[in-house]
Amino acid sequence: MTKLTRRGLMKTGVAASVVAATGLPAKAQQRGGTLRLGLAGANTSDSWDGRTHSDSYMIITAHGCVFDCLTEVAANGELVGELAESWEASADAKTWTFNLRQGVTFHNGKPFGADDVIESLQMHVAEGAKSAAKPIVASITEMKKMGDHQVQFTLAAGNADFPFLLSDYHILMYPAGMIDEAIASGIGTGLYKVESFDPGVRTVMSRVDSHYKDGKAGWFDSVEVVAINDASARMNALMTGQIDAANRVDFKTEALLKANPNVEIFEVTGNQHFTFPMLTNQAPYDDVNVRKALKYAVNRQEMVDKILQGHGKVGNDHPIGPANQYFAADLPQLEYDADKAKFYMQQAGLDSLNVQLSASDAAFSGAVDAAQLYQASAGSAGINIEVVQEPADGYWSNVWLKKPWCACYWSGRATEDWMFSTAYESGVPWNDTSWENARFQELLLMGRAELDSGKRRDIYTEMQMIMSEEGGTIVPMYANYVDANSTKLAHGEDIGNLWQMDSSRIIERWWFK
Repeated sequence: MTKLTRRGLMKTGVAASVVAATGLPAKAQQRGGTLRLGLAGANTSDSWDGRTHSDSYMIITAHGCVFDCLTEVAANGELVGELAESWEASADAKTWTFNLRQGVTFHNGKPFGADDVIESLQMHVAEGAKSAAKPIVASITEMKKMGDHQVQFTLAAGNADFPFLLSDYHILMYPAGMIDEAIASGIGTGLYKVESFDPGVRTVMSRVDSHYKDGKAGWFDSVEVVAINDASARMNALMTGQIDAANRVDFKTEALLKANPNVEIFEVTGNQHFTFPMLTNQAPYDDVNVRKALKYAVNRQEMVDKILQGHGKVGNDHPIGPANQYFAADLPQLEYDADKAKFYMQQAGLDSLNVQLSASDAAFSGAVDAAQLYQASAGSAGINIEVVQEPADGYWSNVWLKKPWCACYWSGRATEDWMFSTAYESGVPWNDTSWENARFQELLLMGRAELDSGKRRDIYTEMQMIMSEEGGTIVPMYANYVDANSTKLAHGEDIGNLWQMDSSRIIERWWFK
């Protein structure tokens, strides 16, 4: 990922026209055809409410397709404007003024403007709202309409990453005064409008005429997105030509994919990490010695070799990945050590430990196998793990954040503060460990407001160290994004590495040859 300077984020006018995310001249792109995607990560509870999006199907279908955000991380890692044309901050990065794109309309004909931005953000902090983006919006103390196409935000504390945060796939723009209708029907400003939507099954969309991204993105006439959660079925659909692209390559069938002349695999290294979070406000995970025992009881390299088939790297029990600017590569690596696991068990006053680990391949491909590998390695340390295989459908609503210990995955985020504040800040909705550490929280606030890059590196290094040693999540591996497509498809020189499928924007960035 391109390492962005903080000064470059403070003031920009790069988005006077949307950058062609492909990085190629427009003449290389062809308009036409129906893109057929087969995606994992679908649920019958799916909706167009961006606050609830937590898995790949809705993220890819909504983000950069039916809906737009204010900003966008381009395929080369640069931050550009989407519905915002430009932005400027005060010297302390507490006050931000965004100039909005003019002439944009929602799919129902309503013009886009400042009121839509304010209401779309307010819904994340509304009473009773459950949104993963709540920490981002809650940091705004005032939203002021400066004109029909200008909005000013005042933050509780300086945050030079603020424009990045507004590219979050939860913070979609909806029409003011009709947000419930927009969520029910899928009404956004994106390149594609919804023709039909069967949650957890199938979505059909058609290209919007006279769109502000014309000539720069959106090359398909229509798109059909089919939910195929089963990995084998998804790979088979691609190999037999039923779909044009699929996410989450099943490594068990990777050799077959490579042998198929009509299929190609595309792989990028990002910050995606596979995890086993434990609720640290529940016994026995409230004991740091138990957590340390579990950290030493997992064979990380074995998981990279057998689950990822080498498509990744070992993790170190913190969420900052190798594509992040302040990734602490020099921290001591946690390694499998049954004797150390036993030692920390003794420190906890235990001779043995019996725990349940909930897992489903809905968490990540191979999650059940990974849990079973964990079960085997932990057994040598006197830790008896019962692997509970959970149903794929409803996993994120019934298991994650509810069961004491489970499998999970995170896409990672473009900045350290974005990742930490999404999942580890005290009290945020997606804090899936309920872990509390006073020093960590203090550093989080310090890092967010710090403008000196060297000081910020020191802050984030210490935060990664604290999490690795005391945190409540096991991060055994960083996983590359490995997706596959028909050779009939083409894409630009760069492929986004923020999320799956070209940072979830395959629909707007790719085209048929």
